[in-house]
Amino acid sequence: MEASKTEHKHFIIFKPFGCLSQFASNDSKQQSKNFLGSLHDFPRGTMAIGRLDEKSEGVLLLTTDGKTSAHINSRKVEKEYYAQVDGDISIEALQQLKTGVEIGFDGGKYKTKPCKAFKLEEIPDLPNRAIKIRDDRHGPTSWVSITLNEGKFRQVRKMTSSVGFPTLRLVRVRVGGIHINDIQAGDVVEVDVFGV
Repeated sequence: MEASKTEHKHFIIFKPFGCLSQFASNDSKQQSKNFLGSLHDFPRGTMAIGRLDEKSEGVLLLTTDGKTSAHINSRKVEKEYYAQVDGDISIEALQQLKTGVEIGFDGGKYKTKPCKAFKLEEIPDLPNRAIKIRDDRHGPTSWVSITLNEGKFRQVRKMTSSVGFPTLRLVRVRVGGIHINDIQAGDVVEVDVFGV
């Protein structure tokens, strides 16, 4: 049993802006896009555990082990995001995010589960993004931390939009016990196990 475990490979990456969370696509419109394979020579059978959309950045876990992937997905592991939003986010908006908001999902409406949300007092120290975010001359922005145990498609973006503060930049900084720490955009770190 131990021998088969060691054959599997596990990676923590900082998915950069503009990269898709997949290795290939049959969609002809996506052929010119950047895929995960452009970051590293991953072994055959490597899969992403969950996804980050093309414009989102941050911690993404990859593995060659389907059981590990299913285990992490099924455990409802906490995922923490830092979102730079348009405007100075209000206490009322934060409270709404915490208790749950209605977002569009799968052609219907979905009420998000209660989560942790608070305003960051300082701008987080994150790697520069490939494409610059507009600056404060176009109006104030603020940063908020949102921690979820679920992961609907574009959920954080839809949540901040629903309370009147659209997301300008979104970075996943933590998955369970795995923090972004000093990993830079595009970095790939191989690990023995995931500490989630």
